[in-house]
Amino acid sequence: MFKTNWLFVSVKQTKPLIVLIMIVSLLSLWILLPTRFANPASAGYYLESSRLAEKNLYKLDTGWPKFPEFFTGQVFGVAVDPFADIVYVAQRGESVSKVLMFTEGGYFLKEWNTTTIEMPHGIFAASSSAVTSVWVTDVGNGKYGHTVKQYTPSGKLLQILGTPGTPGSDLNPLQFDQPAEVFVSRKGEVYIVDGDGGLNNRLIKLAQGFGIAWMKGEKGAGPSQFYIPHSVTEDTVGRIWVADRGNKRLQAFDAASGEWLGSWTSCFTDDAPYSVRLTYDNMYFVVAQLNINRVVFLSVPPIGDIGICHIVDAIQLADDVKPHLVDVSRKTGAIYVAEIGAQQAQKFIPNNRK
Repeated sequence: MFKTNWLFVSVKQTKPLIVLIMIVSLLSLWILLPTRFANPASAGYYLESSRLAEKNLYKLDTGWPKFPEFFTGQVFGVAVDPFADIVYVAQRGESVSKVLMFTEGGYFLKEWNTTTIEMPHGIFAASSSAVTSVWVTDVGNGKYGHTVKQYTPSGKLLQILGTPGTPGSDLNPLQFDQPAEVFVSRKGEVYIVDGDGGLNNRLIKLAQGFGIAWMKGEKGAGPSQFYIPHSVTEDTVGRIWVADRGNKRLQAFDAASGEWLGSWTSCFTDDAPYSVRLTYDNMYFVVAQLNINRVVFLSVPPIGDIGICHIVDAIQLADDVKPHLVDVSRKTGAIYVAEIGAQQAQKFIPNNRK
């Protein structure tokens, strides 16, 4: 009698259990279906994929800029003014204006009709409450090449760092060979990664007054060595981060002393980091990967040991867009991406910012 009752109860309880298992299996299958993630947008220039994104931090602003026909060359760099409503876009090509100016709303402002820029690579807008300047790295081989130049917002040349038209590795007089990018800290300290495939593979810090504070680097794959250092930025706890493109890693240094703090490689097995910036809330690094047409977001480590890198989100662009360098608006939180292959710059806006 005991066995019969037990058997009766077991069968009766098993039926809802089987139904529950079937429901869970169907839900799991629906979640894993790859077609659920496809979401093409923007005339083939942007593809969003939840398979790469966990947080969906940003979305494409399809209305920026309002007049994309002003892009007439290869777009290599982009810079956002920290105070004024200006986005600077650097482009290359014959008979094209080397710098275009837009508002963050997408309206075209003006272009620089200057002959002092030969082949722009990186561009950076540095501002205080009193003065704004725009820095451009020039990798051209003519009389203005191999230099880092400072301009007014309207394109008037203020000064030239380096020996114009003379590639080299000397520090006195200062010589660059295809300097890739410049970053100016809030203290006015200038960081330059030199170079984009030239003689030099180094990171230089210039103090206020543009005297050399310290220098790190030579060609190699060891600590403090570089192979095509391509982008540089500073975080909020005094660390300088360099996109060491040829070595497929990010390296970190102490801003005050230049001491090597470590490197990240595990996030870059598919492609090298080409550009590095901080998001507006300082929580993530924004890193462009040109060859796989992707922008990834990495967690910024707390003060102390940098640990290992963690990808928390990604924007997958369409094939052959080729994201090169990025910049971030501190006012709106928007990310601007310079895209060589698509010959355009695109704007991505935070999903959760009010």
